[in-house]
Amino acid sequence: MNDMATSTPTYDRTVEDLGNIVELGHVNVTVPDQRLATIFYVSGLGLTRDPYLMTGLENMWINIGRAQFHLPARAPQVVRGTTGLVIPDTEALLARLARVQKDLAGTKFSFRETNDGVETTCPWGNRIRLHAPDAERFGRITLGMPYVECDIPKGTDLAAIARFYREILGGIAGVTKDGRGKHAWAILGDGNKILFRETAAALPAYDGHHIQITLADFSGPHKKLLERGLITEESDQHQYRFNDIVDTKTNKVLFTIEHEVRSMRHPLFARQLVNRNAAQTNRAYAPEWDSARWAMPAS
Repeated sequence: MNDMATSTPTYDRTVEDLGNIVELGHVNVTVPDQRLATIFYVSGLGLTRDPYLMTGLENMWINIGRAQFHLPARAPQVVRGTTGLVIPDTEALLARLARVQKDLAGTKFSFRETNDGVETTCPWGNRIRLHAPDAERFGRITLGMPYVECDIPKGTDLAAIARFYREILGGIAGVTKDGRGKHAWAILGDGNKILFRETAAALPAYDGHHIQITLADFSGPHKKLLERGLITEESDQHQYRFNDIVDTKTNKVLFTIEHEVRSMRHPLFARQLVNRNAAQTNRAYAPEWDSARWAMPAS
């Protein structure tokens, strides 16, 4: 008797599912000073200014693995929450942040080491949490943006937020509990999520910052958002925007954060980004090590 059937390994196929939201492309906050932004994002965090696009003074794009920060030059915006990054070396990060501390004096810049990585605040108050690579938590990335975590008012219906991402955007979403309590979540592509955690602190008014996502089914969610009066901008053939996450049963606004929604036909979808190896210096230079790899090697 052939016993191949009994020896065939079994797999959890649901782990491979992404749902309709296939990419977290960027987080966009405006900054009033490109010099300070360069000191913080490039010299401090060790990230890379995109060498090809937005190289002037009106905007700057900062690459992190397959994702970006977009930093248009205007009055500052602050995400109501925390952006999570993975970087290869937290010890080197702490040394870089210590070196830029003097240049960022008098701003809101701060940093501290925690048992979960490094907590930083940009010169204008944006909170960024940096983690060491961890395949179990974040997948096989060594450089990337695995999550955006939104602070939401206490008492917000977490299940309704997850339902919005499932029913309107076609995503995979739910509510779970971890060491910091219950939160809603939705998958935003391979290894990336948006999280929603309640806070008792008063939230500032929404200031226009946004995240960018890409959808496989682009027109279906557009129709549902349009029927509810939620579309805020018909950008072009490949893109639209909406601001409000609503309860699908009542249309009550649960939270506001602009989503820049792109199709997979957008010319910038899956664009390969340049990432530098922040460990390279002119005094300790290693040929062929200029580029950083954003993924772990095969195990």
